[in-house]
Amino acid sequence: MSRHIQVTFDAHDPRALSAFWREALDYVHPAPPGVELAEGDDAFAAWDVFLERIGVPEAQRNSSSAIEDPDGQGPRLFFQQVPEDKVAKNRVHIDVRAAPGLQGEQRMAALEAECDRLVALGAKRVSRFEPDPPMSGGFIVLTDPEGNEFCLD
Repeated sequence: MSRHIQVTFDAHDPRALSAFWREALDYVHPAPPGVELAEGDDAFAAWDVFLERIGVPEAQRNSSSAIEDPDGQGPRLFFQQVPEDKVAKNRVHIDVRAAPGLQGEQRMAALEAECDRLVALGAKRVSRFEPDPPMSGGFIVLTDPEGNEFCLD
């Protein structure tokens, strides 16, 4: 039997980082327990109302956030607030598969277009690796708004 996984990020600002990854991956913020969100409803506002109702102090309402694949295929991403800064390269990172099935210049053009979109959302471009057949089709390394490395593959 396979297992479902959740990928957890340490973050200074869980809401902001989850909002970046929501847009990057076309994920959604889940509704609070017992709440149904209509299309277009603000999940953060719904969470604020829910957390206030159950007595969570305002200063603690950004202690965590989560996003989910609306199709139920990808892993849930969880963001937890931590006080310390990121100090070293990630030992595990996310590869965003932005050009599946494409090769050569067509692949790299698709990766560049996705890189531009993610940079506009707050990512930072680090480096581009050219195709090196047969082992690599080429990829671009970026960091998210809190400095976590990830690849466009």
